[in-house]
Amino acid sequence: MTNILLLSDTHGYIDEQMLKYVRQADEVWHAGDIGDIVVADTISKIKPLRAVYGNIDGREARAQFPLDAKFSVEHKRIWITHIGGYPNRYEKRVRENFGINPPHIFISGHSHILKIIYDKKYNMLHLNPGAAGKSGFHNVRTMIRFSIDGTSIKNMEIIELEKRE
Repeated sequence: MTNILLLSDTHGYIDEQMLKYVRQADEVWHAGDIGDIVVADTISKIKPLRAVYGNIDGREARAQFPLDAKFSVEHKRIWITHIGGYPNRYEKRVRENFGINPPHIFISGHSHILKIIYDKKYNMLHLNPGAAGKSGFHNVRTMIRFSIDGTSIKNMEIIELEKRE
């Protein structure tokens, strides 16, 4: 079983509240808009990090992380990208690739809106962890954690860090 912490849109912000959950995970996945490479460096010193760059990320993040991360964990195919859309409104480049070998779990960030949606059309789980940082229009900082156990996704949990003021 692999315990995952999923976050996005940190926009250069990381705090002890977030790091508490990082320490509890086996892997951390970041769906872009890291904002400052210090965020990625801090996480990767504690746990393995898989990340993609987002639209606000500069040269450092773009040099270190891809636009798309496609990989497998246990028996699940994963695809992480920052701007991917959501069921019935996927970005064109994403939608065109679903026909080739769709993932079991599709993850995007960007919207700052937490979403967990099962997409029946593509037979996959769509996840957007919302925004863990303090920049943006979201009212509550959020992350998601879950476990992958063979072919099963278990223990899905929404983490609300705090309301923004």
